[in-house]
Amino acid sequence: MKNHFQVIKTAFPHTIPVLTGFSFLGIAYGILMNSKGYGIGWIFLMSFIAFAGSAQYVAIFFLTSVFNPIYALLVTLMVNARHIFYGLSFLDKYENTGRLKPYLIFGLCDETFSILCAIDPPESVDRKWFYFYVTLLDHSYWVMGSVIGGLIGNMLLINTTGLDFVLTALFVVIFVSQWKKASNRKPALIGIISSVLCLYIFGPDHFILPSMLLILITLSMTKKERAL
Repeated sequence: MKNHFQVIKTAFPHTIPVLTGFSFLGIAYGILMNSKGYGIGWIFLMSFIAFAGSAQYVAIFFLTSVFNPIYALLVTLMVNARHIFYGLSFLDKYENTGRLKPYLIFGLCDETFSILCAIDPPESVDRKWFYFYVTLLDHSYWVMGSVIGGLIGNMLLINTTGLDFVLTALFVVIFVSQWKKASNRKPALIGIISSVLCLYIFGPDHFILPSMLLILITLSMTKKERAL
């Protein structure tokens, strides 16, 4: 038990920025879920079992509209496809983690990936347990923030009109951040142009699937051109 306490003590300082960010985003998510009629139990289960951040915000739309499983699957894949690459890059890192591996795979979010890429635990700390506790702490921050948001939503009589825009704002921030970091902005421009074109042709209720298909085809064509 003493060794585990030492690992937690080593891991916790590296997760403090995640605690700050997840608290605010989780609270906003909890309030938004509450405003749609979902109680604290559902909010807890969504954050604990799904633990998908932006995809959970998207899921609110699926939960409050006519269910379309193909649409839900494609949008979720688009939003979280980057995790495939996270997983591939961590094949060696998680190779000898034993029974901890399933949870480490489940809990590998953007922030945990960043921490584990940047930080090498000291030799006195068991590496696999360091990975585990970083993942567990980040996971718990998101669940905690969501539950607090759900409780605030129950206790405070606030007008939540327009709170749905937090999802749009979240994706705008992510897009701007990626735009600034990217050396090749062609894929982003393809995404913008394809979405605007399909929005004009198919309207706001039916443009997402055609735009995703157009983006996929266009990116595939440009990739083939570069290969040639």
